[in-house]
Amino acid sequence: MKTTLLIMAAGIGSRFGTGIKQLEPVDDAGHIIMDYSIHDAIEAGFNHVVFIIRKDIEKEFKEVIGERIASICASHDVTVDYAFQDINDIPGTLPEGRTKPWGTGQAVLCVKDIVKEPFIVINADDYYGKEAFGRLYAFLQHYDPRKPGAFCMAGFILRNTLSEHGGVTRGICHVGQDGYLQRVIESRNVVKQPHGAAVQEPDGSLRPLDPDCFVSMNMWGMTPEFLQELDRGFRDFFRRGEEELDKTEFLIPIFVDQLLQEGKISVRVLPTADRWFGVTYREDKPQVAEAFRALIAAGEYGA
Repeated sequence: MKTTLLIMAAGIGSRFGTGIKQLEPVDDAGHIIMDYSIHDAIEAGFNHVVFIIRKDIEKEFKEVIGERIASICASHDVTVDYAFQDINDIPGTLPEGRTKPWGTGQAVLCVKDIVKEPFIVINADDYYGKEAFGRLYAFLQHYDPRKPGAFCMAGFILRNTLSEHGGVTRGICHVGQDGYLQRVIESRNVVKQPHGAAVQEPDGSLRPLDPDCFVSMNMWGMTPEFLQELDRGFRDFFRRGEEELDKTEFLIPIFVDQLLQEGKISVRVLPTADRWFGVTYREDKPQVAEAFRALIAAGEYGA
C-alpha cells in the first residue's frame, strides 16, 4: 500500500548557508536531520515523500536538498512531491498586518490535492528514531476506509525530548489505560530540571511535569479523512474575530484535541523509547552531532 511521509519544512529560511537550523550538518559526511528521517522512513516501508515548503524557497531548496534526496528516493522506488504553504491560501481575507505563518494545521492542509493515502507528519528539524517510523508504518498498514477516524501518534517520553539549553514546546499527552489519547495540551517553555521537567509560566514560576509522561513531537499517523476534517477545521478557525486572528496559529495538536473532545476520532499512542534530537538552540548542535556519532558507531547507520 502506498504510504506517505510529509515533512514540514516551510520554516526553512530563504538564505541557505547562514545558520538555518534545519540545514545544520549533524555528522562528518554533512548529512542533515532530514536525511536520517527519510532514511528511516524508507527503511520502514514508506514509498512517497512530500516536502511542505514555501514557493519562494523552492529553487534553493531543490538545489541544496531536494535534488539530492530525490535521487536517493528514486534509487529506492520512492516518489517525491512538493506542496507549498502560503500565508494567503486561506478561506477568508488576510488580516491587516498578519505576517506570521498560520501553523502546522495549514501546512498539512496544503497536501489535500496530492495525498490520497495514509500518511505520517514530521518536523524537518527533529530526529525521531527508527522505532517510531516502524511502529507508525505498521499501524497504517491496517487502514480501512470503512472505518475513518482511526489515527495514531508516536508517544515519546518527556525526559527524552528536552534541551539542555532552554525551553521547548511539547504536546503534553493524557493517555488512557487502553493506550488511546484522551487529551493533548500544547505547552510552551517546557524546561529540563535537575530531577525532572517543568513548564515555565509567564510570571516565571515553574509548574512541575511528570518527566515520564508521553508527549507529542508532531509525529502523527493519519488517513485521508483527516485532511477533510482539517479543511473543515481551518474554515471554522477563520470564523473567529479579526482581532483573534492577528497572531493565532492553527496547530495540529490543538485541532486533534478538539476532535478528540468531540468524539470524532481515536488516536492510538504508539510508545517509543527512542531519544529525540533536534537543534532548537545553536548550543544543541554539539550534543546532536555526538548523538549521531554514537548511533553510527553502534551500527544503526552507515558511516
